[in-house]
Amino acid sequence: MGLQGGEDPEIRKITATCKHFAGYDIESWNGNLRYQNDVQIPQRDLVEYYLPSFRSCARDSNVGAFMCTYSALNGVPTCADPWLLNDVLREHWGWTNEEQWVTSDCDSIQNIFLPHNFSDTRQGAAAAALNAGTDLDCGTYYQHHLPLAYDQGLINQTTVDQALVRLYTSLVRTGYFDGPNAMYRNLTWSDVGTTHAQQLALRAAEEGITLLKNDGLLPLSISNGTKIAMIGSWANATQQMQGNYYGVPTYLHSPLYAAQQTGAQVFYAQGPGGQGDPTTDHWLPVWTAAEKADIIIYVGGVDISVEAEGMDREDINWTGAQVDIIGELAMYGKPMILAQMGDQLDNTPFVNNPNISALIWGGYPGQDGGVALFNIITGKTAPAGRLPVTQYPAHYISDIPMTDMTLRPNETTGSPGRTYKWYNGTAVYEFGYGMHYTKFSADISPMSKSSYDIPSLLSGCSRTYKDRCAFESISVNVHNTGNVTSDYAALGFLAGQFGPSPYPKKSLVNYQRLHNIAGGASQTATLNLTLGSLARIDDHGNTYLYPGDYALMIDTMPELTMVNFTLTGQPACLDEWPQPPAGGPTIPPSDYFYGGYGSRGEFPVLAASEELYPGA
Repeated sequence: MGLQGGEDPEIRKITATCKHFAGYDIESWNGNLRYQNDVQIPQRDLVEYYLPSFRSCARDSNVGAFMCTYSALNGVPTCADPWLLNDVLREHWGWTNEEQWVTSDCDSIQNIFLPHNFSDTRQGAAAAALNAGTDLDCGTYYQHHLPLAYDQGLINQTTVDQALVRLYTSLVRTGYFDGPNAMYRNLTWSDVGTTHAQQLALRAAEEGITLLKNDGLLPLSISNGTKIAMIGSWANATQQMQGNYYGVPTYLHSPLYAAQQTGAQVFYAQGPGGQGDPTTDHWLPVWTAAEKADIIIYVGGVDISVEAEGMDREDINWTGAQVDIIGELAMYGKPMILAQMGDQLDNTPFVNNPNISALIWGGYPGQDGGVALFNIITGKTAPAGRLPVTQYPAHYISDIPMTDMTLRPNETTGSPGRTYKWYNGTAVYEFGYGMHYTKFSADISPMSKSSYDIPSLLSGCSRTYKDRCAFESISVNVHNTGNVTSDYAALGFLAGQFGPSPYPKKSLVNYQRLHNIAGGASQTATLNLTLGSLARIDDHGNTYLYPGDYALMIDTMPELTMVNFTLTGQPACLDEWPQPPAGGPTIPPSDYFYGGYGSRGEFPVLAASEELYPGA
């Protein structure tokens, strides 16, 4: 049932919202602001990469709400785009339940008027959004401008009623009008931060931590006599661990706290005070701590001071001060562990440094992140996380502009491509990479056939959406050949030269995490593949099943095991994509910004906007 589920399927705990729909990837870069950005994405890339998660929300999971974006997509602000909100979301994906609604991002309705300049008037902007299918305005534009839009005949009563019915039916589904005895009405703060919730937070942090390098130092044996230097801007992190958008934590356990709980003698030094701190004022305690210690643990990286809403990073290097400190610490020749926190950075300076024994990526691990990190370091929990992104080399930021959202490499523009599917450079660490404290082998049980006829596959498909029809259930037998009990995530990648060229390097089609595989034991992962798992997207966004030779590989390269099969027959369309109306992109004004939610002083606000557009 997911986030919306509960004891009674008719009464939802919450109405979950999938956002931001769609192609919303830029906050602020080189003069391109999220409030006025017009992202240009070919239909092929849109359907292949930018929309599948939203399709899962709407068509496959029946989520309660969607949020459109500040930006425009291929010339139309998403909150005013009837093709996106009605043709695709509601009609094509069947997202038509009475209680399902679309909300704007906060104040994005006013951005339709300024700075998108999509409508000549404010009431026109409000009407465009409502008519397109945006039922709720997170802001005041509907309140202030829909009455005049109604008087001018820009909207009708039916459209207003439709939005109200969707919103109020959603409230009915959550029991909002059921009185004091309604299910969930008696929940209190005692139901928040329960023991179960705390255990879940710790488990989530542990399962997400990824081991990138280990020369045999880990798992680390710590006793009361062990002397550990805890160094770095994240070493005593508490609130930093939560990242963006979080609730009230029960507690915040830093890495330093966790180190102190081991009984070791701990020497702490923060080092440089901020992400871009060029001074050496805080460096002396670093050397003092390192000299006293038997083991050095540096916990650093980036945090939301440089990567957050309204801020796009334009550099994926470690900061110079951190690189210098880590390099100097490595020269002590003591066992050294580097924990990279926050989002991805180029770890090239440390990957081949023989004096850095282990490298761990921890991300934003939450309220028990410090404990989770030390559970991994000490082996209380064996690492089995996988990188959820590609770790690019630092020069990638100059290889492709943020505004180029196409996926495939392009010789003309010099783009090396985006994502693990298309990037033609050498990644520092691949998407899906992750080490363990043990070794695994795997084999795939024989498939029912080695060759499949496309017409026969479709003749047995009775679903409305043919891409959801079953193809095969692949059994992957995973063997722990070491002696450490560990989880293992079986990643199934598909590769081959089928469909239109160029061909993706590989595509993740399914995965399953197996838990607590003891040394010498085995478990079986079941990867259910659909016809959509095998499909490719053409230039118009249509989904096709193509004849050709296919290879299913388990794990990242080099793969643990693989199986080959063939599809024969003529290409078959699994999904005919609704085509957007013809029209070119709008060009937003470049010399102003009409302030709204989220501006936070980032951009100049025009107090005299009424005079700029008299009569609007």
